[in-house]
Formats: sequence, structure tokens, C-alpha cells
Amino acid sequence: MLKYGFALIAAPLALTATVPATAQQSPTDSLAKISNHLRSMSTMTANFTQTDRSGQMITGKLILKQPGKIRFQYQKDANLLIVGDGKALTMIDYDVNQVQRWPIGNSPLAALLNPERDLSKYGKIVPTRNPAVLSVEVSDPKRPEYGVITMVFTKKPGAPGGLSLDGWVSLDSKNNRTSIRLSNQKFGVPVANSSFNWTDPRRKSRSKR
Repeated sequence: MLKYGFALIAAPLALTATVPATAQQSPTDSLAKISNHLRSMSTMTANFTQTDRSGQMITGKLILKQPGKIRFQYQKDANLLIVGDGKALTMIDYDVNQVQRWPIGNSPLAALLNPERDLSKYGKIVPTRNPAVLSVEVSDPKRPEYGVITMVFTKKPGAPGGLSLDGWVSLDSKNNRTSIRLSNQKFGVPVANSSFNWTDPRRKSRSKR
């Protein structure tokens, strides 16, 4: 089961086809709007569907709390959990009692989980066929091993910064692709810090929950 989460952490994809843009904001204005959304989004919950490059799909619940906290609670039969505690991403596979951990900054998800990151240095706008949709590709040219993430947003009045995150695609240095599509997004909802606790299967006698 670990393969699901590995592609998500260590690896982006394109949720919308790219064609010449028309009637859209300038790239600089679009980057500023996306940055404003990420800084304004204090919390978010959503349902997600994850698809790997072979077409295999898995679903779950996402919980996000800025800065840096995120939880991917996969469907029950997956026995897999990914948690970000603000400093690192931890992937727990309860089927094999295995735990792996990465600094958030070494993952494409850093673009989402660090609202202070300067997108003008690491991001470029990807044209879309719909002027109501913004897409940004983020990567560190000095650290290609960290992968690339392409995030997709829809303009939505009332959402933080006037945008709603629809999902993202991640691509690692080995061309492993994973897409995340979000639905039922809710912003600014109460999220307890305990939502980002987890149980270590390697030490069943010690509970972190």
C-alpha cells in the first residue's frame, strides 16, 4: 500500500488541458492572486480522489491547517495515512507497520504547505482554456529531485482570496505521476491540532493519538 503515498509525497500532473489563454490576468497578477489565496487559507477540509499514472484510484478525506499541517486519511481498506506536522511529512503503512518521513521542504507539497513561499521565484502560470481557472507549476530548478507540483484553482467569490483549490498533479524525478482531485471543499472550519496526531505501528504500546 505504500506505493500510493510515496507517489503523492515524493512526486505533479495536469488537471486541465493547456491551450493559449484568452481574457486572463497577466502571469504576475495570477501568481499574486494564488499567493494571496494560500496566505488567506487558514484551514480546509475536502474529499479527495487520488489517481496514479496507471489509472489506479483511491479516495479519502483531506484536512489542512496552515502553516504546514495536513492529513490524508485514506479509505479504510487502504490502511495508509499521511500526516504533515508543520516540519515533516510522515507516511504510515499499517499493513506492514512501516513509517517513512521527509522534510516538508523536500516535497512538492511545500508549495501548498508554506504560504510564505515566494511563488514568483519558483512558480509559473500554466495557461488553461477556462479564464475562471488558474494553474501554477511550482518547482525548484536547483533541486529537481524534489519534483514538481501543478496546482489548479477555480475563481470562487467568498473563498479565501477569491479562489478554491481544486487539486494538483505531482511528478517526481522518475516521472511518477499522481493527481489529486478535491471535492466538497470547506474553508475556515475549526480544525484541532490533534487531527495531525497518528499511531506508530512500530510501537504498539505507545500511542500518539
